[in-house]
Amino acid sequence: MQKPAVERNNEALAAQLAPVGRETVQDRVYSELRRALIGGLFEPSQVLTIRGLADALVTSTMPVREALGRLITEKALEALPNRSVRVPPITLERIDDLLRARILIEGEAISLAASRMGPRQIATVEALLREWDEIRALKHKKDVDREVTLNQSFHFEIYRACGSAVLIPMIESLWLQSGPCIRVAIYAFSEAGEVDTAHYHRSIVAALAAQDAQAAREALVADISRPFAFLRDKLQSRIRTE
Repeated sequence: MQKPAVERNNEALAAQLAPVGRETVQDRVYSELRRALIGGLFEPSQVLTIRGLADALVTSTMPVREALGRLITEKALEALPNRSVRVPPITLERIDDLLRARILIEGEAISLAASRMGPRQIATVEALLREWDEIRALKHKKDVDREVTLNQSFHFEIYRACGSAVLIPMIESLWLQSGPCIRVAIYAFSEAGEVDTAHYHRSIVAALAAQDAQAAREALVADISRPFAFLRDKLQSRIRTE
């Protein structure tokens, strides 16, 4: 008895496609490098070598090379002629471009989220703010890594409520490219004595609790614009003195 056409087609596909297994080493390497970039663990202009990353990640060079290729395609890294890569440097043009894109995309996401966030989600972001306050109270135990993680958790808890499957990957890409810049800004704020970053987040939460989309967007723009403006001023001052 002849098999149905659908079954024959499925068997033909099975002969051509490899079974989907567990997460590959390349996927894990990519995820870890992506996490490091978003978290600002690499500095702007820092040169990264395939061998150095492979040794740090305790893996072979092949998955590192493939992961770096993906990150170069995503504009998170730049290829150099000597087969190494670097984190893009901070320039006035890059600062302005990233900020403009983040205001457009993240501003739309938070506007959509304002009418969708319920009491449970508001309580979650408020809990993140309380943890932030506790960390900042421990001035002798400055934990920049934890601050970066809390900042990311705070924003993405809100963005996930926007209801758009299209916007989230775009925001992740922007954070991937912004991470090294934001890390530099956090250290700069600390040196300048600025400690009330959470003030901007409290304004966001208040607007979201009131379901005021315009106020939420304005509070977000103030929050994400500040580090970019700070970096822009520092870079312009350095350019003037050179």
